[in-house]
Amino acid sequence: MGFSLFINFDGDCRQAVDFYAHAFDSEVQGLMTFSEMPPDPTYVVSEEDRDKVMYCSMMIGGTNVMFSYVPSGMPFTRGNSISPVVSMKKDADVSRAFDRLKAGGTVDMELQTTFWSPLYGMVTDRFGVSWQLMIDE
Repeated sequence: MGFSLFINFDGDCRQAVDFYAHAFDSEVQGLMTFSEMPPDPTYVVSEEDRDKVMYCSMMIGGTNVMFSYVPSGMPFTRGNSISPVVSMKKDADVSRAFDRLKAGGTVDMELQTTFWSPLYGMVTDRFGVSWQLMIDE
C-alpha cells in the first residue's frame, strides 16, 4: 500500500512546482505539458493551456506528490480540505522548508514545540496550499 498526494492549481503550476522543488530540495520528475499529451479527439487543448503543466511529480518527505494545472473551462475550487504534512528528521530541514514556503505566503502557526512534535509549524504558501511541517520522532 502506498500514499500519494495530488495538488491542482488554477494558476501557474510550473511556478508552484519550481517553488516546492526548491523548498524541499527535491527534483521534478516526469513533467508533461498539455501540448505533449497523446492526441485525443474528445479533448482539444486550448492555445492558452498548451504550455501549462498537465502532470509532474516529486518526492517530498518520502511521499510522491503530483501536480497539475486545471485547464480552462474545468471547475476549480480552492479549499482547505487537504493539508500536506511533511515530517523531517532535522530541525534545520524543517526551518529551511518553512522559511522558503512562507516567502510570499502567511504563517498560520510559527515553528514551535508541541506535545506531538519537538518542532511543528503551519504555513500557507503563496499558491494557497496550507502546509504542516514537523520533526518526526
